[in-house]
Amino acid sequence: MTSDAVVMDVSRDWAIACDVQRRFMHEIDRPLETFEFSGRCRQMLELGGDCYDFAPLQDDQLAVSVGDASGKSVAAALMISNVQSSLRTVMAFGETDPAAALRIVNRQVYASSLPGCYATLFYGILDGPTRTLRYVNAGHNPPVVIRQDGSVAWLETGGAPLGMFGDANYQEGRLRLDPRDLVVAYTDGVIEAVNSAGEEWGVEGLLRVAFQNRTQCADDIVHAIFTSMYKYSPGRQTDDATVVVARAL
Repeated sequence: MTSDAVVMDVSRDWAIACDVQRRFMHEIDRPLETFEFSGRCRQMLELGGDCYDFAPLQDDQLAVSVGDASGKSVAAALMISNVQSSLRTVMAFGETDPAAALRIVNRQVYASSLPGCYATLFYGILDGPTRTLRYVNAGHNPPVVIRQDGSVAWLETGGAPLGMFGDANYQEGRLRLDPRDLVVAYTDGVIEAVNSAGEEWGVEGLLRVAFQNRTQCADDIVHAIFTSMYKYSPGRQTDDATVVVARAL
């Protein structure tokens, strides 16, 4: 096989891998009458370690996840794909307990990953009729809840990153959302965006934009966050960046 043929095969395989990863992150028609959703992921390279997912469940529920694998490029993409596929399999078998689901996923990821590789994950299940969010935070940046009255809460309950410890245990957090309450989940590539002086945009920058746009639809809030981040850090993306917004109606 010539070197040109090898390059073509690698390029084709790379394009297929990128397409597979994009298919994991897709928009959905609104499956719940009491919530709207939006998500966006911008990888630093074509393949990356960030992910988000929306998965309709039975009984008018929806699973939402946002994850970030250690490392970069292919290694991180393989790790986060392992997490996503394992989580999807657990959901397909009807597991609706977030803590139990992540215990299973963690064992699978730990058994099939290289030493030192792990992924953080926020996994939540939204119940449409009651507007209740049950969630587990596996070492991820805590999503923020912005209440209609302007107060904020952080979703921190959970446990260790996936794949770090084989016997990790996880705890479930729970809260009820009122109409016009907002949940914003993100990866560290968003808050670690830097300006020309090397200063990070930070949680403060994310909160400010989310708060200013909290009455907008979910799509517009996600767009506003990315637009503000780009203005703060033009052309300086150093990590994958993902934002997911759930807005109670």
